[in-house]
Amino acid sequence: MGFRTTGGAPASGPAAGSSQGARWYMPGKKKKAFENVYQFKITLRDIRPPIWRRIQVPETYSFWDFHVAVQDAMGWTDSHLHGFQMKDPKSHVEVDIGFPNEFSSEQHLGWKTAIAAYFSLKNPRATYTYDFGDNWEHMIILEKILQKEPGAEYPRCIKGKRACPPEDIGGVWGYEEYLEKLNNPDIRDEEDEYYDFDFDPEHFDCAEIAFDDPEKRLKNARILECF
Repeated sequence: MGFRTTGGAPASGPAAGSSQGARWYMPGKKKKAFENVYQFKITLRDIRPPIWRRIQVPETYSFWDFHVAVQDAMGWTDSHLHGFQMKDPKSHVEVDIGFPNEFSSEQHLGWKTAIAAYFSLKNPRATYTYDFGDNWEHMIILEKILQKEPGAEYPRCIKGKRACPPEDIGGVWGYEEYLEKLNNPDIRDEEDEYYDFDFDPEHFDCAEIAFDDPEKRLKNARILECF
């Protein structure tokens, strides 16, 4: 269901052109100082009760940086392709941001594209899709732009509800079936022996979230070798 970003290069696709407001992501470069943070609410679509997170990230973030923060806050393992879809505030045309792949060869490169070039309180919404096989769609809303708090570390998760679904579970429908079998062991079959049923769908604790360094993850993914 995609390619593992922690161990290999993108599956396919040539380099896409840079977008307006873009910034180059330079591994090893000192991170930019910032004064403001963007507060986002991220909600996994088509699941009830909702699974959601509220996070704050530096205004200087690229879409790649933001992708890593979303992954870590939600509880995904960044093992598959991803992409953002949102309206370009100047052309009003919906664009794809991530990296080129077999599903969208016209994507703006996430590590070259600043979130501040697209997100604003007048243009606050985006869709973030993770794993084009399971097709987990997340609704992203920019709620506020705030001054950073002295001494606070960013990114940070300030609130959320419910556990992230297991990876490779089959999307929304597969997750619903998994929960039925989690609650009723009698309907499990031989194929279910590979699933981990030691899972609490209601569990979530902000204190358990550890945010990875997006620069290190980009380097380890070896994505830049293809562009």
